[in-house]
Amino acid sequence: MTESYDLITMGRMGVDIYPLQTGVSLAQVETFGKFLGGSAANVAVAAARLGRRSAVISRTGKDPFGEFLHQALREFGVDDRWVTPVAAYPTPVTFCEIFPPDDFPLYFYRRPKAPDLVIHPEELDREAIAAARIFWVTGTGLCEEPSRSATLAALEARAEAGAEAGSGAPGPTVFDLDWRPMFWGGEGGASGDGRATGAAARAAARPYYEAALRNATVAVGNVDEAEVATGLRDPKACAQALLDMGVELAVVKQGPKGVLAVHRDGRVAEVPPTPVEVVNGLGAGDSFGGALCHGLLSGWELEPMMRYANAAGAIVASRLACSSAMPTREEVEEFLTGR
Repeated sequence: MTESYDLITMGRMGVDIYPLQTGVSLAQVETFGKFLGGSAANVAVAAARLGRRSAVISRTGKDPFGEFLHQALREFGVDDRWVTPVAAYPTPVTFCEIFPPDDFPLYFYRRPKAPDLVIHPEELDREAIAAARIFWVTGTGLCEEPSRSATLAALEARAEAGAEAGSGAPGPTVFDLDWRPMFWGGEGGASGDGRATGAAARAAARPYYEAALRNATVAVGNVDEAEVATGLRDPKACAQALLDMGVELAVVKQGPKGVLAVHRDGRVAEVPPTPVEVVNGLGAGDSFGGALCHGLLSGWELEPMMRYANAAGAIVASRLACSSAMPTREEVEEFLTGR
């Protein structure tokens, strides 16, 4: 490896099957589009669209959908060397319904087991993970073995490399709280009232979230996701609790109330949302994540970084797809200039 990556993400990847008609249920949809999907893949794509050298650690089925995902990653400029096939399981697909402005039900087809949950600790390229300028993992990767052990091992390897390097420690290690209650035996969708998704699912996830946070430097998620990690729902209390659990920067997305970022050194930024006409809100968080990484790599202050990430998320929310909707630097800058 001659050059470290700006960003390596690790976690969920699959095929998004999105209806090309909005405002109707899947039972009435007649045509669909096929897209690269999954939060880890989408964040890597979002960063690549902003000019960053990115790669993803994940797995697919050994099938045509898996081949499609490799092709899509390469077309987006994302290194796919750590995306390997699992012959035993099919590549996951996810369907959604699109009811703008705020109802986008997801239907995950990830059984009997998703290949991205079959990442083994011994398969990890720990040297590359340690050398990446940013390393990003997701909460979904903690829901089942062996991915759970691999995710925690990657975080530990990253932390150990930083401790050994001292002043030359690697850059940010981001834990995307990424709460999908159905992967933990709970109910409910990806957003809404987190308390409705089941106390048992949150209780099952919390110890692993706590373990991940001990070796992360940045935590990012919405209030529902922050509740899984902290047991709290007030955004400022969530942010403080995340700092107390070990991170240096807590980013709590508040939907229509904007985003709150709190740094351990006392810096705080609270930025209102960027209004757009929403077409599909599902990719906005991943676009926000890629832009957050871009801002961290650029050394920006909290407020301009949050405004930029909000803008990147808003652009994707105004478009139909996720991965193919990720904006370029020029598009984000033009969008911000027009506000």
